[in-house]
Amino acid sequence: MTGNEASRIPIDPTFVERRLADREVPWPAPHVVATTGSTNADLMQLAREGAPEGTVIVADEQTAGRGRLGRSWVSAPGSGLWCSVLVRMPAVDGRGLLPLVAGVAVADAIRRHGVGAVLKWPNDVVMDGPALDGSPGPRKLAGVLSEADGDEAVVIGIGVNVSQSSEELPIAAATSLALEGAEVSRQDLLVDILTTLHAAVEDVRRNGAATAMGQYRWLCLTVGRDVTVLLPSGEQVSGRAEGVADDGQLIIDVAGQSVLVAAGDVIHATI
Repeated sequence: MTGNEASRIPIDPTFVERRLADREVPWPAPHVVATTGSTNADLMQLAREGAPEGTVIVADEQTAGRGRLGRSWVSAPGSGLWCSVLVRMPAVDGRGLLPLVAGVAVADAIRRHGVGAVLKWPNDVVMDGPALDGSPGPRKLAGVLSEADGDEAVVIGIGVNVSQSSEELPIAAATSLALEGAEVSRQDLLVDILTTLHAAVEDVRRNGAATAMGQYRWLCLTVGRDVTVLLPSGEQVSGRAEGVADDGQLIIDVAGQSVLVAAGDVIHATI
């Protein structure tokens, strides 16, 4: 059995629960399904029914997965890790950082497998460098979509390209762990992501995300680069990304003036 074939073996929820317990992560065994429309939508329903924090849904395939700004997320059966995690946190200072610290958690987990993942603001997990066809990068490995429901529930959706070949990826700007030289089983990766995410959530609660945001700034390749940000309104902001504020906003120097951007798509300038 090749490494890529091994990565597509179904996830064993009992194995995951046992490994999490070994790491003192008090979250229950994940719900594992063969296919679903969207793990985020499914977990939102469980949240409304009173599911506890740490409830996880993992799907071999999503038929209606969503990315940031309403985009679809392509997920070939068994080729990646498609999951959602429930966090219960009141709307207090720090909850708004969950999407960013989740990106840190995913990048950290991937880096444990020898792949130098970094972050493109706000929380795309990428490889720094040109796309597979030589066009401008970075190459996207994983995405995070957080959705809040009511005053407490936050569902964090995570999609990681694990074993896809270049032919299985939807665009040249995407990549997979296999294409970056790593042979990783999905259940081992899930355990690592849930471990790092649990630590990041506790850091938000106890320290206002001070540790996780320090890691975020270290991992964020957007800072220090000339960028154009496409805002949800359709407007554009161009300048030098000079930092990330404590609330997660991107700070851009535009003709000597600091402009704060809360949401948008970042395009890195090419040389």
